[in-house]
Amino acid sequence: MATAKIALPPKLIPVFAGEADVRGAYGGRGSGKTRSFAKMSAVRAYMWAAAGRSGQVLCGRQFMKTLADSSLEEIKQSIKEEPWLAGFFDIGETYIRTQGLPGDVYYTFMGLDRNIDSVKSQARILLAWVDEAEPVTDEAWTKLIPTLREEDSELWVTWNPERKTSATHKRFRLGGDPRYKLIELNFRDNPRFPAILERQRQRDMQQRPDQYGHIWEGDFRSVVEGAYFAQALTKAKEDGRIGRVSADPLMTIRAFADIGGTGARADAFVIWIAQFIGKEIRVLDHYEAVGQPGAAHLDWLRSRGYEPAKCQVWLPHDGKHGEKVYDASYESFFRQAGYKVSVVSNQGKGAAKQRIEATRRLFPSIWFNADTTEGGRDALGWYHEKKDEERGIGLGPEHDWASHSADAFGLMCVAYEEPKAKTNDLGFKARKVV
Repeated sequence: MATAKIALPPKLIPVFAGEADVRGAYGGRGSGKTRSFAKMSAVRAYMWAAAGRSGQVLCGRQFMKTLADSSLEEIKQSIKEEPWLAGFFDIGETYIRTQGLPGDVYYTFMGLDRNIDSVKSQARILLAWVDEAEPVTDEAWTKLIPTLREEDSELWVTWNPERKTSATHKRFRLGGDPRYKLIELNFRDNPRFPAILERQRQRDMQQRPDQYGHIWEGDFRSVVEGAYFAQALTKAKEDGRIGRVSADPLMTIRAFADIGGTGARADAFVIWIAQFIGKEIRVLDHYEAVGQPGAAHLDWLRSRGYEPAKCQVWLPHDGKHGEKVYDASYESFFRQAGYKVSVVSNQGKGAAKQRIEATRRLFPSIWFNADTTEGGRDALGWYHEKKDEERGIGLGPEHDWASHSADAFGLMCVAYEEPKAKTNDLGFKARKVV
């Protein structure tokens, strides 16, 4: 029996060996994962058709308006790279299917955001390959996976990670299922990594260090274009200001909040815990919850040891107003729980920009406890300017998942007052005489 050799990055060989329900690869640019999975999908299509099987290879992406947004061209090119394989496929402008074999296997292409309900009616899916899978929702996965009804049907997943909270990350990287074969694949794992990409990689390393890890190393995305605090966070890391930071037991603990509600679609409620020690701001902890009552936030404070005797709560100006579900303000709620409460006055028009500028100014003096502030730092790195793409102008901060943590952090920076120099009895600044 004749055999064929397929060129793959060596790290992918175990992924395609043996049985599996899910095979996949995640990582940065230039790893060769998309081309490799495209090629192997054609190999599998050939094998099934040669064995007399008929069915389809479904290629999905979360967003696909036209075939130009699909994996069609990638699969065409991967088939053409293998002369022995190309003769077994009929490749048209908008289709790919096997030919000259006992069975008939064809490709279909689908955008999951618009067509996920119609996937239930798809006939005999032998393989579903979802490329650029990072934004695929949990709902889409829940509807797609049960359509793989053949005993040897498989799901293949390839993506560049962005967020730890994504449905794709949670389902496949945290699943721990023994029938899931997934690996991380980056540029250094690709023996055919092209010289032009190496030049681009070097440029990104020099010119975009805050984005380099996500683009090339498969790291989670910590910043986006237009992010307000990306460079400041990178500098804090370089300076060693993100590490182990302990509370000073003699100093006041301050809890800075951005308030949310208790409705199903409420904004997030965020708390940053910090201490002002000299000219340093030591950020000790971060908390975020959605749709929870005040009692849940109070329970978190107490569970972390931030008791009323040593912790003061700071609220934005709307902390004085009644909560949308319960007719009570957060100010009165925390006071009744025994906390001292300060409410920062309304900064009026341009308040968001004032918080951003205050944060930028103070960032060189800010230290973070790494283990307990990671989620908040992710939000700070993501917080960015909303753009009018047609006119190329900024429209102010984007109101998304990151804005609540950024607003609470900005409140802390607005509330900060630099310590004044001590004076003697005559009112003169004291100074040390050497």
